[in-house]
Amino acid sequence: MAAADPASRIAAWQRLSGRHGLPWQNTRDPYRIWLSEIMLQQTQAATVIPYYLRFLERFPTVAALADAPADAVLQSWAGLGYYARARNLHRCAQAIRDQHAGKFPRSAAELETLPGIGRSTAAAIAAFAYGERAPILDGNVRRVMTRYLALQGDPGATAMLRTLWTHAQAWLEQAPADLDMQAYTQGQMDLGATICTRSRPDCPRCPLAPDCAARRQGLQDVLPSPRARRAQARHQCWMLIVECEGHLWLQRRPDTGIWGGLWALPIFDDRPALDAVRARLPCAADGTQNLAGIEHIFTHFRLLMQPMRVRASGPRSVIEALLGGALADPTLASSSRNPAVIPIQAGESAWIPLSQLSEIGLPAPLSRLLLGLYPPAA
Repeated sequence: MAAADPASRIAAWQRLSGRHGLPWQNTRDPYRIWLSEIMLQQTQAATVIPYYLRFLERFPTVAALADAPADAVLQSWAGLGYYARARNLHRCAQAIRDQHAGKFPRSAAELETLPGIGRSTAAAIAAFAYGERAPILDGNVRRVMTRYLALQGDPGATAMLRTLWTHAQAWLEQAPADLDMQAYTQGQMDLGATICTRSRPDCPRCPLAPDCAARRQGLQDVLPSPRARRAQARHQCWMLIVECEGHLWLQRRPDTGIWGGLWALPIFDDRPALDAVRARLPCAADGTQNLAGIEHIFTHFRLLMQPMRVRASGPRSVIEALLGGALADPTLASSSRNPAVIPIQAGESAWIPLSQLSEIGLPAPLSRLLLGLYPPAA
């Protein structure tokens, strides 16, 4: 085993000891493979599985996904985070429908030209669906290769990535012509996910252990080199829940920034800004309720949300005009760097029926809040 090239060892190990029961395995369907690869970016398999299965139930083919409204796609994605992936997923499906006659391209080079598909993802799809001999370099593979070669430095840095891609290509060139690309590609992912893990790697069970440079040098617990971490910023915002005649007033977030493309509540930098809008709305004396704060953790910051619930007196057209004027007031414009606060002009606003809250794309913390206040009818 030790004398064989790394790729052959990984493929042989995967066939005997790798993962074989994941719902996106044992298929050559490029749609299912592509969907799993996009969902698995920056997200663990255990989290992805229920989303993947539900998504396939709703959009069983690339044509069904391409023809679906963007809101339906975002609603099915809500909770997985990194919403640009969902928007690109939809755009990619439409490109396959419109530019490729509904068929996935068969090479990694062509796949990489589609929205949201990078070099490693394109190679994985081509390897699993078509057996193409192309290297991948996702986070798990970077960790395995960095340890095997005892490379110092941030594995996400540009220079290090160039080095790792060179070695990834070299491993394929060293391998025999009949290398099982499905087993090898899956094996790299499995090795990083189950054996060469971020902490406490299980070196005795690793097929690359005999000549792993990090293991020989006692560096398997310190490589890859950790990235310099910045202190996690904390932000606070205030949210206005305006209910009127069985509807809620929601704003669509811009495509860029947090919760891109999803529906959200009007958000304010501070309580006085919220109060200034609330004061312009007609409602009963007991129609205002301060709700418990909610904290949500993003990758680089924490956000404490303070919601206020207002039951406004209709008609909705009057409330809509008052809200539009109040929220567009330049004296209430945000001057902070709070990533949650967006100007009213950034996207559309609409009255959403309470009965449809479970059918639209809402950020996970707001979905839990609003569906808790307005549970779907049994």
